[in-house]
Amino acid sequence: MKLVKLFLSVIVLILLAAFPSFAAAGQDSLNATLTEVTGRLLKVKEQQVIDSLKTTILENALQRIATTDTLQKEILKIQIRELKKGKIKAYAKIDSLRNLVSGYPVIGFFNDTLYNVYTRSGSFSAETRAEAITKRIKQLGETWNMDADSIRLVPAEASIDIVFGETILMNISESDALWYHTTPHALAKSYQTIITQTLNKYKTETRLTRLAKEAGLAIAILFMIIALLLYISKLFKWSAGKITKLENTLLRGVKIKNYTLIDTKRQINILLSLNTFVKWIAMIIAIYIALPILFGIFPWTKNYASVLFGYILTPIKTIGNGLWDYLPNLITIFVIIVVFRYAGKIIRYLKNEIEKEHLRIPGFYPDWANPTYQIIRVLLFAFLLVVIFPYLPGSNSPVFQGVSVFLGFLFTFGSAGSLSNIIAGIILTYMRLFKLGDRVKIGDVVGDVIEKSLLVTRVRTIKNEIISIPNSTIMSSHTINYSSDAPEKGLIVHTTVTIGYDVPWKDMYQALIDAALKTTYLLNEPKPFVLQTSLEDFYVSYQINAYTREPNKQAAIYSELHQNIQDVCNERGIEIMSPHYKAARDGNTTTIPANYLPKDYKAPSFNVSVNKDSNENK
Repeated sequence: MKLVKLFLSVIVLILLAAFPSFAAAGQDSLNATLTEVTGRLLKVKEQQVIDSLKTTILENALQRIATTDTLQKEILKIQIRELKKGKIKAYAKIDSLRNLVSGYPVIGFFNDTLYNVYTRSGSFSAETRAEAITKRIKQLGETWNMDADSIRLVPAEASIDIVFGETILMNISESDALWYHTTPHALAKSYQTIITQTLNKYKTETRLTRLAKEAGLAIAILFMIIALLLYISKLFKWSAGKITKLENTLLRGVKIKNYTLIDTKRQINILLSLNTFVKWIAMIIAIYIALPILFGIFPWTKNYASVLFGYILTPIKTIGNGLWDYLPNLITIFVIIVVFRYAGKIIRYLKNEIEKEHLRIPGFYPDWANPTYQIIRVLLFAFLLVVIFPYLPGSNSPVFQGVSVFLGFLFTFGSAGSLSNIIAGIILTYMRLFKLGDRVKIGDVVGDVIEKSLLVTRVRTIKNEIISIPNSTIMSSHTINYSSDAPEKGLIVHTTVTIGYDVPWKDMYQALIDAALKTTYLLNEPKPFVLQTSLEDFYVSYQINAYTREPNKQAAIYSELHQNIQDVCNERGIEIMSPHYKAARDGNTTTIPANYLPKDYKAPSFNVSVNKDSNENK
């Protein structure tokens, strides 16, 4: 505390030294204010005296009027009431003027304020008077044989003097009395009582026997504090030893499944650090409680005791009063939260019923239930914040409002791009373009949908690549869903084979259909069918079409279908190759694998034609 006071005193001295004119201006301003207010009080007092005289004259006239003159009596009563109202207003005006300034304190022996001085006296300002009175009172305490009952009141020409022996401690004028709404004699009497009680208390508190007792009590308390601190230190040293012994017994670390979040040694170190922290907190609390007790022993330091206790009690009292005043709003917020919580539970129950198809709403699909619930939940939470906002502490403060505007600014400009994705995600949900697990093609990306959110849609390709596509991109491009009708109508997978005109189309039809029927995930019903998509110069394009209910296995289906097409064609002697090559393949071996050819197969020989007429002429 001394260090704090010393530090504050140094700051004040530096400021006064740096700005002497400012300090002087502040004192002059206060003195000028006191003088102005005192002048106004005197004018009010003069008007009050005039009104009192008028009231007395009117009351005497009222007594002299005959009882039969009723009209005149009523007029006088009305005038008396108006003067009394003016007197009450004058008193109220005096009280309001007195609250403008605090005055200068007269300090007692133990740095306590005895009373305040508001008015100047002659060439002495109110501040100078207060300092002089303080000095005279303290000089009385230095007189060892001083009798406090010897202080008396002596009337003067325009004031009442408070006198001890030949020393005038203070004179009370009409201006002083105005500040306390009383007479000079009554005010002087109250000051006399205050000074007498202060001197008697000072004499009692500063007796040698009392001081010796207080010093002994202080020493005893010091020993008790030291003993308490040693006991606290020993207690926490014992607890630290107990914590160390808990290693690998009660303390085995903190694990989450197979991951060790905090091992045993680290857990021991954390507990030891916490033990040390609590020890120092306990010591600080013990010292903080002991200091006010020590300061409260001696009269000169009792003020410090109240200040130290005030540092703890004042915040606690402030918090308690704040909580008590805030209790109605807190109850209101609690009721609002409970209502909204149960409203959310009812909506969640309806969502679950719709998802399980226990509750059917025409035009509302079960897969809309969860996203709709999430949207309603967000709106419900936003509405909850709007409702409880006025009941929050400090909601009307400029700081709170400024922070709200700043957060709104950040949300508006920081989420411009994200907002478009969110809106696109909501639209996609209700468009029902695809659902989780569907095989889709979005732009050039083909894969299975593994995640749908308000911002992005994630697709896993057949190569296990995870591709994140912003919802706004999906809205601006075309989407193919292979899975939407596959469970009911089946998805048609198709592939094209080009065969030369030398192969009969009926044989090719049957070969392709047989290959499709051998493929694992292709259906026998509906039956596969073949389309001739084009008749080119050297070949015919045959397209085999077959149904499947496994759209997510298209890669495996196509691979197996192509294998079966090759096998069936090879078994039936149909070459799958370019007719251009076949037309110029004189003497070349067929492209059909050897295990599909007859054992007596031989490659055709080269054909050579000779023109006899040409040779004979030569």
